[in-house]
This record gives sequence, structure tokens and C-alpha cells, in this order.
Amino acid sequence: MRGKIILFTPENTVIGFIGTGVMGKSMAGHLLNAGYSVIVYSRTKEKAKELLVKGAEWSATPKEVAEKASVTFTMVGYPTDVEEIYFGENGLIQNGSSGSYLIDMTTSAPTLAIKIYEEAKMKGIQAIDAPVSGGDVGAKEAKLSIMVGSEKEAFEEVRPILELLGTNVVYQGKPGAGQHTKMCNQIAIASNMIGVCEAIIYAEKAGLDPQNVLKSITTGAAGSWSLSNLAPRMLAGNFEPGFYIKHFIKDMKIAIDEAERMGMEVPGLSLAKSLYDQLVEKGEENSGTQALYKYWMS
Repeated sequence: MRGKIILFTPENTVIGFIGTGVMGKSMAGHLLNAGYSVIVYSRTKEKAKELLVKGAEWSATPKEVAEKASVTFTMVGYPTDVEEIYFGENGLIQNGSSGSYLIDMTTSAPTLAIKIYEEAKMKGIQAIDAPVSGGDVGAKEAKLSIMVGSEKEAFEEVRPILELLGTNVVYQGKPGAGQHTKMCNQIAIASNMIGVCEAIIYAEKAGLDPQNVLKSITTGAAGSWSLSNLAPRMLAGNFEPGFYIKHFIKDMKIAIDEAERMGMEVPGLSLAKSLYDQLVEKGEENSGTQALYKYWMS
């Protein structure tokens, strides 16, 4: 038992936010709107410009964030980015204060989440893995699904802050459990995206109005978030990233590696990754995942 639950209020809490990209920018904005003091860091300061205009404070390094914030969120691209930010002389763990909290919302490796937790705990810091699902729309509307792995008491302490970012905040279990749950999410999406694209292409080749088809199938048994939110983007020729293909491939690789470690075959996931790999070869790595539609256009 660690004692009384800590209340992180806008009056007593400085929040650090590292990673102000497509999703992080909106998420940090919600924390500002809730009245929290927010310190931001991003490799490219320009990406944080809107937040700075709204009152966020700029930090030149993750070290500076760790020294000032009692709760720090990270939302970056790859596990290697996470490692760079958390470890080393300028990292969050080395420079964070005992009693502070680190919340990684990056989709990363479960084994890395456990390593971060163990290293942080030795310094009296609570580390939480809390990857999200919902894309740019969920981030903008504060309707993300947040999957949490941590000590249960630590989760309860940061839960009110997490609820400013998402409407479905679920404690999944011990450290690493949040990342394992996100792998389940990505596995389900990977095969579903193939189905969504094939359904739209089929409708077009059958001479149907695909927009009209969507009116029927989005509300039936075939309904999914991807079908409702990404199929319309495909039809509009909008392939801007709500979630980058390059990041989705990273997630699928993590899931495949974890599945192999558990002795599990994932043929659907492997097929989806192979199709996205082909799109990367054609220069689509910075497109949104809905650009899988282009596979059938080549």
C-alpha cells in the first residue's frame, strides 16, 4: 500500500507533454483547456506553436520537462524514441523527482513498458503504459480509448487526468498490460482494414454507389470504426494521416514479434503488414492507414 490517493488538480499539478504531433497536439490542448499548466517538448518546435499560443510553456529538452512536471505524458513515434526520452543522462527517469508520474501513450513494446516501470520504480517514480486508440478524430474530440497497464493505485490517481483525453479509460492490469491490449486492438484493425477496402472496391466494380452502400453496411453486422470513419475518407480521396502507415507497420511488427514469442500464428496480421509494406515501397509511408485503398488502384 502506498497510502492516500493523490489528487492531481490544476492548482497543484504541472503536466509535461512530450510529442505534439497529429494526436499529441490535441491531447495536450485538452489539458490546457482544463486549466493545467502544461510544459511541452517536441523535436520540432513549430509543431508546438498552437499550444504555445494557448499558454503552454516550451521546454528545450525532456530533462527540463522531468525537472518541472509532476505528471509527464509521452506520445512519440517509435519504441526507439521512447527509449531515448526515458533513459540516459537527459532522460525522464534520471531527471524525474520521486513521487512523479510518467505516462507513455505511445504504442510501444510491452517488454519496454515493463523495463520503464522497473527502472522508474527504483527512483520512486510511477510509470504507466497507456496507449490509445481513436486516431486524430478521437484525439480532437477527447474520445480516445485508453488502455492502461500499471499498479492499480497509480491508475486511480491519474484516472481523472486520463478522462480529460478519452471516454473509454480501462485498467487492463500490471505494467505492460496496456501495451498488450493495444496489440489486440491493432491486430483487429489490420485485418478489418483489408475488409473495408475490399468492400468499397467491390461496390465500385459492381456499379453501386459506394456512399449509398455505406449507409447500409455501417449500421449492420459489418459495422466498425474504420468502416464509418475511414471509408468516407477513401472515397473522398483524402489520404492525410489520422494515423501514419509507417507507425501502423511499426505496431504490426511489435504484435508479430510478441505473437511469435508466445508461439502464436497471426496470418491475418501478417497479410495486412505485407500489403502495407508494398505501399511503403511506393512512397506512402506518411499517408494515413486508409491509403491501403490505393493497393487496389495500382
